[in-house]
Order: sequence, then C-alpha cells, then structure tokens
Amino acid sequence: CYTRPFRDPSFGTNGMTFDKQGNLVICESDNRQIMRHRADGSYTAIATHADGKRLNRPNDIVGRSDGTLYFTDPGGRLTEEERELDYSGVHIIGPDGSNSVGTTGTEYPNGLAFSPDERILYVAITRLDSRCLEEKENHQMCEHQLIRAFDVAADGSLSNNRVFATMYSAEDGVPDGMKVDVEGNIYCTGSEGCWVFDSSGKHLGIIKLPEIPANCAWGGPDNRTMLFTARTSVFSMRMKTPGTAIPRD
Repeated sequence: CYTRPFRDPSFGTNGMTFDKQGNLVICESDNRQIMRHRADGSYTAIATHADGKRLNRPNDIVGRSDGTLYFTDPGGRLTEEERELDYSGVHIIGPDGSNSVGTTGTEYPNGLAFSPDERILYVAITRLDSRCLEEKENHQMCEHQLIRAFDVAADGSLSNNRVFATMYSAEDGVPDGMKVDVEGNIYCTGSEGCWVFDSSGKHLGIIKLPEIPANCAWGGPDNRTMLFTARTSVFSMRMKTPGTAIPRD
C-alpha cells in the first residue's frame, strides 16, 4: 500500500466527507471553518461563523441525501479569549449554502451519523467538561460518555434530543467517530475499541483493535470493509453487513 501527502499543511483537518457532487468537504479545526475541495484543486470556505460569531473548532461532518451537511463544533481546546460562541453545537449547511444552528444541546459533540432512513441523527458526546479529562487520567469512570439522538424533520431541523446509548468507561478512549450499517447498527469508536449498538440502543459488543481507534469509515467495492484510524495506524475489518453509502448525485 502506497500513501502520499494529500494536503500539507492540513490546517488541523479532522472529519471529512464527500458532498453530493463528489467534492471533499473538510473540517479545518485550526482555521475554525468548513472547507470544500473541488476536483479542479480549488478550496472554498463554506462555513466560518454562526450568528455573526466565529465557529469553535469544527470536528466531524456528514451529509444527507438532499445535499444538506451537518457538522459538530465543540468548544474545547480554545482559550476563553478565543472562544466567541458560548455553546458547543451541531450546525447545518443547507443545499443552497445557507448556514444555521441545528442544536446547542450537545455537551462536547464529536462524531455524527444518520440512521439508514435519515430520520435520526446520532451524535457522539466525548465529555462534559475538564472534570471528565481528570477522571480519565485517573482511570475513573466517566459518566458523560454517550451518544445522543435527534429526530430529523423533512426540512432538516433537529428535535427530540435524547440519550440513545451510554458509553461509560474508565478505560482509555472516548466516544469519537461514528458510522451506521444498512441494518441500522451504530459503530462508535471509544474506550477499548469500537462500540456497536443495534437500532434500539442495545450494546452488542466492542470491536477491539491493536490500538485505540479515533474514527471509522466504510470502504471497499461492496462497502463491507470498515477502516479504523488509530493513533499510529489504520486497521481494516471485513463486515457481514454493508455500511450506509455517502449520498451522491
């Protein structure tokens, strides 16, 4: 397998996805914006502010089949002086390019994914505040690691914020990247590995890898290979059930 740099510097690139037209959409956490990369090599910022205030540090992004993009924007890793928004939220980029706030009811939002029918948006919650970091450093149980779920209306708005599943753990790792398969099972990287839940929120188990994973993605010609990005390596695993596909025109 040969790899080469795609973008250097990456300006703190974190989560990425493709829009309906096949353009790469990037969360630039250092530049605090969402960037679109087109096939001609050009880059265009498509989200930089919310209500006239600069975004925090966009983390992860996912697209809906109508072209709407949703991204998480946690407020951590900013000083009080740098932070302009007083919340960590999920933001929406409409098919027409409009920017809006989807919800502010997320403590520290990280990965996100849609159910197969796109009627539910799942959001991984990494922590509540700095006390959670101290708990993890001291190998204590953190009870703020969880997955939230939101109902998604036809117009793209979010409602009915609820806890879908808990991922409490004193072990290394936190809720981070997330994907869903065609049967509605949710895969969320976290403590010890990648946690798997069915569509009711029942915990099915943990996929344990040689290193703690931070993100995951579907790949392969049949979308049955899950790729895990970990601390120094990328791992792959063949699955019995294919993953949901990224919407394309």
